[in-house]
Amino acid sequence: MNTAAAAKKALIEKSRSVKVDPTDPAFVERQAARQATALARAERQGASKVAKAQAAAELRATKEAAEAVALSEKEAAEAVALSEKEKLLAEKVLTTEQIHAIEAERKAARDAKYAARKARQR
Repeated sequence: MNTAAAAKKALIEKSRSVKVDPTDPAFVERQAARQATALARAERQGASKVAKAQAAAELRATKEAAEAVALSEKEAAEAVALSEKEKLLAEKVLTTEQIHAIEAERKAARDAKYAARKARQR
């Protein structure tokens, strides 16, 4: 029983020595770098999605404009209205992407607060 208790105590001491001091400047710097990287990645992904959505919307608008030239005036007016609806839809997609970027920033901030709280408890 004593040897098992001693082994467990040694294991606990070993794990305690491995824990990082949350006030260590190097730890804080690494943590900030990780958060900045995560935010930058989220921004790049959001910007990429927005650019793809805008390019697709512009392509559709261009195709519809070309088709509208071949249509009669009444049909052309309907095609233009449809094109405007697609542009509005693309703007909604842009807004959705912005919302996702904001949510990613909030999550990163929440995770940082959680990590700081956990570090203080140690």
